[in-house]
Amino acid sequence: MRISDVLEFGAARVPDAIALRFEGESWTYAQLDDQVRRLARGLAYHAASGDRVAMLTENNPEYVLAYYGVPLAGMALVFVNYRLTPREVELNLSDSTPTVLITEMKYLETARTAMATVPSITTLIVIDGAPEGALPFRVLLDGPEPGQPEPPEETAPAWLIYTSGTTGRAKGAVLTHRNVTAAVLNSAVSWEHDDEPGVSLQPWPLCHIAGYGVLVAHVHGDAVVVLRRYDPEGFLAAVQETRATSTSVAPTMLAMLLRHPSFAEYDTSSITRIGYGWAPMPAAVLREAMAAFPNARFQTGFGMTELAGNVMVHGSADHVAAAEGRTELLTSVGKPMFLSAVRVVDEHDEDTGPDEVGELVIRGDQVCAGYWNRPEATAEAFRGGWFHSGDLAKRDAEGYFSIVDRKKDMILTGGENVYSREVEEVLHQHPAVAAAAVVGEPDEVWGEIVVAVIEPHEGREPTAEDIREFCRDRLAGYKRPRKVLLVPELPRNTVGKVLKRELRALVTGVDKATARS
Repeated sequence: MRISDVLEFGAARVPDAIALRFEGESWTYAQLDDQVRRLARGLAYHAASGDRVAMLTENNPEYVLAYYGVPLAGMALVFVNYRLTPREVELNLSDSTPTVLITEMKYLETARTAMATVPSITTLIVIDGAPEGALPFRVLLDGPEPGQPEPPEETAPAWLIYTSGTTGRAKGAVLTHRNVTAAVLNSAVSWEHDDEPGVSLQPWPLCHIAGYGVLVAHVHGDAVVVLRRYDPEGFLAAVQETRATSTSVAPTMLAMLLRHPSFAEYDTSSITRIGYGWAPMPAAVLREAMAAFPNARFQTGFGMTELAGNVMVHGSADHVAAAEGRTELLTSVGKPMFLSAVRVVDEHDEDTGPDEVGELVIRGDQVCAGYWNRPEATAEAFRGGWFHSGDLAKRDAEGYFSIVDRKKDMILTGGENVYSREVEEVLHQHPAVAAAAVVGEPDEVWGEIVVAVIEPHEGREPTAEDIREFCRDRLAGYKRPRKVLLVPELPRNTVGKVLKRELRALVTGVDKATARS
């Protein structure tokens, strides 16, 4: 199965149903499928099968067209995070060597700078303008009536997405047609969905793997509402205007939504399903969200870029059970989805016992084909035929999985392992803490000490002693933060995941200008 098949099947089944909405405009499944075919044909005049086409824009309909149309042309779509610095953009483009770069006027200067240093880019296309030396996006769609393009192989690279780089320089995960469609089908059959097509609100950056949810919605025949970028009030307004029935958010997005002063002014009663993931969800935020959206079923899961989406799911029944007393379920990411194999292994790649911490490994058709231009990293990650995620996890006797920490985020202090997520869960319960992250700082005596970096609620500033006292009865002595830093805002990537590499630089003294003890 190929990525474009998802839309083609929808166009054959429900041609007149709305497939996409964006800022007052809408496209039916038949119209969107026609535009995708036109894009594939238009790209053939500027690049060859096997080339890469890079996308540097915020969310827009053209990005959705590129999701399908670039792979249909036999090319690989390179997702470029618009929040990267110009230097980081150049690094990703130098690594992926695209032939075509699609951008918008807002990022034209960055795109031109990249073209000057990446010789492979021969064509610049601008979505919302026609500056000198660039082609308008419409040119790609206004050619002759599109025929059926030569279908690419299912094993051909379709999407090239760079990892978030939370622990170092990003690597490009190569996702084939088979990888992406396997992930989409896995979610379509494993995640809960209403019997009839609904309206799916998409607030995620389309440059993130979470955008695969667009394809999942199209499998079900949903209308997908795309926001240009996430902001809490824009999200609330979109729910009210479109009567959205489902959405998916990161924990940070949800927390911002619940704290927005205008939350109660909008009608969100149409929402019946909320998915969340891609970063740890503080239990306190989840409980608040379940109360704020009483009509919604909540579900979560676990996934990552290299997996083309999710491989585990934690359904609404478990969330209800958690709300009724089984609070331990709130920290779980659920059980493997129908088309995924998931294990927890020790340092010898042997299965761990119940509740023993080890590394999460995954096998299935949706696991990426490898890292672009990184044969050694690919071999290391795929040893033994299983993808090694780098996440520390445990599996209980009932088969529920919990993510304990990233391997690189575990703190070793005085010979004891401290899992940063456990400490963060406690810190999030403090009434003055809006967000918190925990890292280790090198120490001559202890090896590492636990450091809490806190983003306080507006108008509140807890002292270090307040935090330590709060943790006293909630954490063992070796787990308690020995140092507390207050920052105006935690550094995050596009989807709200905290960048711990930047926090490590902060606590080791590289940049303490904005931190207070």
